[in-house]
Amino acid sequence: MKLTPQYLLLSCMLTFFVSAASADRIKDITSLAGIRSNQLVGYGIVVGLAGTGDGNTGITLQSMQSLVARFGITSEVDGFNGDNAAAVMLTAELPSFSKPGQTIDVTVSTIGGSESLKGGTLLMSPLLGADGETYAVAQGNVVVGGLGVEGADNSSLTVNIPTVGRIPRGASVEKIVQTAFLDTDFVILNLHQGDFSTAFNISETINETFGEGMATPLDKNSIRVTAPADPSQKVGFVSMLENLEVEKASPPARIIINSRTGTIVISGDVKVMPAAVAHGSLSVTVKEDMNVDLADALAVGAGANANAGQAIQNPDTEIEVKEDIAKAFLFGQGVSLSDLVDSINSVGATSSDLVAILEALREAGALNAELIII
Repeated sequence: MKLTPQYLLLSCMLTFFVSAASADRIKDITSLAGIRSNQLVGYGIVVGLAGTGDGNTGITLQSMQSLVARFGITSEVDGFNGDNAAAVMLTAELPSFSKPGQTIDVTVSTIGGSESLKGGTLLMSPLLGADGETYAVAQGNVVVGGLGVEGADNSSLTVNIPTVGRIPRGASVEKIVQTAFLDTDFVILNLHQGDFSTAFNISETINETFGEGMATPLDKNSIRVTAPADPSQKVGFVSMLENLEVEKASPPARIIINSRTGTIVISGDVKVMPAAVAHGSLSVTVKEDMNVDLADALAVGAGANANAGQAIQNPDTEIEVKEDIAKAFLFGQGVSLSDLVDSINSVGATSSDLVAILEALREAGALNAELIII
């Protein structure tokens, strides 16, 4: 049989897709140590509200007084009306390697009695990092996705959350967060989910691609990789590094149970040792009733009223015990996940029954998986 170029191309494509489907890129399962975003927080005043502000809240009036004082205007607190203004807290996330002049989104949340931020404008407010330094300055029109309406009879309707809004690209970065990325001759890859096998596979793949000794697994979470010291070469090296595909090891056998919702997640590697399980239920029903007996009536003379004697109450209790026939099933050696689920479903077990069965199997030592209850 002669292989045509089209057939060879198709075979290569199929081989590529099969290998790609069974592997993961390093960038998808790891992150670079020290390369992360930073949280920013600030305080500000939103003005221009249509009567949905904080009113005569002390913090809002004091903030307005302090604000106009910057422009040389002196006024008492009583001279301000906070119906059209609101004190707010600002939060933002500063991405790694952000440079001055770039913009980031800002979330605005009320902290006073404001009913809605719709139509408001945030005045210039600094955004601080954990060290107390100013890394960005926010200002702009607040976009609110919620709506609140109140009637004269105190009836109200609220759609979504009108007290929280966003300012897209509303903050300008003013300061760089220094990182050690360009100052070292190595990079450290941190796994999103620590695993010794995956860490070893990553280091082996890197060494096979770039040369022996380039990568060293430090523990189940981190792999140290030697990188060029020249910044222009280091960026290109990391680009090639994070696009390498590696075989991710199977995670440990776990059973996750959400006790609040009854959700149960069982990983594919869960096995059960030989065990027998009997499942049944016992129901007891108690019915209380009261029988009332009247004493004999006594008639005095023709047409006289009949006077009944004192009523006598006789309690009547019925107790019914019903026990469903216990349904038993046997697990053999190394039962797989599908067999486990099929066996438990065959007896009509509910979520609570399934939790009880799994806990009992674990206590009996027949479940080779970690049982996690959240």
